Amino acid sequence: MSLVTFIITVIIAMIIGIVAEKLAPVKMPGSWAGAIVAGFIGAWIGEYLFGAWGPMLAGFSLVPALIGAFIVVIAVGAIAKFLK
Repeated sequence: MSLVTFIITVIIAMIIGIVAEKLAPVKMPGSWAGAIVAGFIGAWIGEYLFGAWGPMLAGFSLVPALIGAFIVVIAVGAIAKFLK
């Protein structure tokens, strides 16, 4: 994986995480780093649960990745809110 490919992948994961956070009723802790983590984990969970379908960009199936990131944001946000 080249450096440019890695940077594009991180940017796409961050965008997915930010969109999921905007749609969720709770906030993801960690600002932009949390959004990147939510994007990567959400893409993995989404493709595992729902398969790879819909538009693809930089190796991400966007719809399952967004749904998975939404699940991650809600879970982590709820845990963070509970621990406060």
